[in-house]
Amino acid sequence: MKLNGKRTVLVGFAFLSICAFWQMYNNVIPLILTNTFRMNEMWSGIIMAADNVLALFLLPLFGALSDRSRFAMGRRRPFLLFGTGAAVALMLLLPVLDNSYSAAPAPWKTAAFIAVLASLLVAMGTYRSPAVALMPDVTPKPLRSKGNAVINLMGALGGILYLLVASALYRGDAEADHVDYLPLFAVVAGVMVVSVAIVTLFVDERRIGREMARWEAEHPEQGQESQARTGQALPKEVKRSLGFLLCSIALWFTGYNAIETWFTTYANREWGMSLGDASVCLTVATAGAIVAYLPIGALASRVGRKRTILMGAVLLACCFFAGFLYTLAYGRFSPVLYGLFALVGLAWAAINVNSLPMVVEMCSGGDIGRFTGYYYTFSMAAQTITPIAAGWLLRNVGYTALFPYAAAFVAGSVVTMLFVRHGDSRAEVKRGLEAFDAGD
Repeated sequence: MKLNGKRTVLVGFAFLSICAFWQMYNNVIPLILTNTFRMNEMWSGIIMAADNVLALFLLPLFGALSDRSRFAMGRRRPFLLFGTGAAVALMLLLPVLDNSYSAAPAPWKTAAFIAVLASLLVAMGTYRSPAVALMPDVTPKPLRSKGNAVINLMGALGGILYLLVASALYRGDAEADHVDYLPLFAVVAGVMVVSVAIVTLFVDERRIGREMARWEAEHPEQGQESQARTGQALPKEVKRSLGFLLCSIALWFTGYNAIETWFTTYANREWGMSLGDASVCLTVATAGAIVAYLPIGALASRVGRKRTILMGAVLLACCFFAGFLYTLAYGRFSPVLYGLFALVGLAWAAINVNSLPMVVEMCSGGDIGRFTGYYYTFSMAAQTITPIAAGWLLRNVGYTALFPYAAAFVAGSVVTMLFVRHGDSRAEVKRGLEAFDAGD
C-alpha cells in the first residue's frame, strides 16, 4: 500500500490557495485596521475574530452539504469553484478601500470596508471544509497522516509564496505613512485562481470516489475504528476520545493563532520591524514546517499519531516560553531567533499533520465532510476568542504577555491529549526510503 503522490499534490492545490489567503489576511488586515483606520487592539481583535465566528456555523454546514451533494463535477469541486470566485472578487476591493480611506477619510469608507470584509469571510467559509475533505476522500485510511503531510506541505508553500512576495514588496516600510497593499492582494488572488483551475481540471472526483469504494470493499479490515455507519452515533468511548481531541485542537489553536494574528504588530511595535522584516521570521517558521511535513508523516506511521502530536505540542510550548524569556533579556530582534522560529514550524507540523486524520479516523466515509466541519468548529472557536483575548492582554498588560499566553494554552493541550484513546490508526511500517514511497 502506498500513497498516490501525484493525486495528493493536485488535491493539495486547494489547500495551497486557502493558506496563501489566510496567511495574508492574518498578517495584513490587523495592520490596515490599526494603522489606516486607527482602531485600537481590542476593536481590531474583535474584527479579526469575525471570520472565526462565521466559521463556527459555515464550516460544519458546508462540510455536511458537500457530503450530501451529487453534482456532475463531484461533491467538493463546485463549492471550491464558487467560493474561490466570490472571494477573489471581494478581496481585491479591500486594498482599494484602504487606499481611498487613507487619501480622504470618511465614515462610509470604514463601513464599506467592514461590509466587504464580512462578505469575503462568508465566501471563504463556503468552501474550506469541502476543500480540506478532498484529501481523506481520495486517501486510504492508514495513509491519511502521510496524505495530510503532503496537503500541509502544499498549504505551507502557499503561505511561503505570500511571505516571499510580502518580503520583496514591503521591506523597509515600517516608517511609511501609508502602505499600498493592492499589489500583494493581486498576487494572492492570482495564486488562488490558478490553484482552483488545477484542481478543477485535473482532479476527477467521481472516478476517484469509485476507486476508493472498490478499495474499501477489498480491505474490510481497514474499517473505521468507530465501527459506526454514516449518520449513526459514535460508541461512547470513541465519542469521549473525540471530545478530548477536539478540546486539544481548540487549546493549541488558541495559543498558535495568538502568535499568528499579532506577531507582525508585535514585531512592529516592540522590535521596530517592518512587515517585510517580520515576514522573514514567519518565512523561517514556514520553511521549518515544510522541511518537517514528510518526515513527520512517516514518523506518525511508525510511532503513532498521538505520540507525534504530543512531542510537537511540548516542543511548541517550550518554543513560545523561550520567546518570552528572550524578550525579557533583549529589546530587539536578533538572527538567533531564526532557529527558534524554525523549531516552531517543526512543532506545528507535528501537530497539524496528524490532528485532522485522527478526527476523520473516527467516522465513516460518508461523514468525512461533517467531521472535517467539527475539526474546524473547534479550531475556529479558539481563533474566535484568542484575537480578542490576546488583543485585550496586549493593550492592558503589555506586549510581553503574548508569548507566555500562547505557551500556556499549548501546554494545556498536552494534558487533554493524554486522554485521547482512538483515531491512532497506523499504516504497516516500511523501512528506509520505502517509507516515503508515493505512487503516480
